[in-house]
Amino acid sequence: MSGGSIAADPISEFKARLALAAAHEAESGTAMTLATVDASGQPSARIVLLKSVDARGFSFFTNYGSRKARALDWAGRAALCWFWPSIAQQVRAEGTIERVEATESDAYFASRPRGSQIGAWASRQSEMLPDRATLVERVDKIEAKFAGQPIPRPPFWGGYRLSPERVEFWTGEESRLHHRWLYRLDGSSWATERLYP
Repeated sequence: MSGGSIAADPISEFKARLALAAAHEAESGTAMTLATVDASGQPSARIVLLKSVDARGFSFFTNYGSRKARALDWAGRAALCWFWPSIAQQVRAEGTIERVEATESDAYFASRPRGSQIGAWASRQSEMLPDRATLVERVDKIEAKFAGQPIPRPPFWGGYRLSPERVEFWTGEESRLHHRWLYRLDGSSWATERLYP
């Protein structure tokens, strides 16, 4: 954790650093940059929220019709980055992307606040919105449609998981003599190496 030594696998190392970030950051520390590239080669990056991490990788959720989802489905690869300035830590992960199982998306959607569930149905994420009134009208219609009943997950909304192949951990130090550790997936095991700052 100090930067001088690391865990045997990147998921264990990540979980330890995320727990430290959660104790020191103003928010939970789950905000991450998701970088994608589309079919034209255009890169794009945005902040999304990490919703779960386990041995399979890092999961987040979105509208499957969004710009990011179209890029993820096309490329099947992406990169993630977390920066926690309060503890001078950064994590970068690169790997393959796939949609999570429908049951996993259903379970997470059911845990969301009702307002967020309605918003997922109402939003045509990344499409042109003529005016705010149009969105409010869509919200009102969804509220009326599901009044007094549980709201099911929209078929166009769900999760993705990045299965890492490279994970880099950075710890800031004075005089820019930072610690950098790289995990590389080598077959079914992880190889590690130090990097120059």
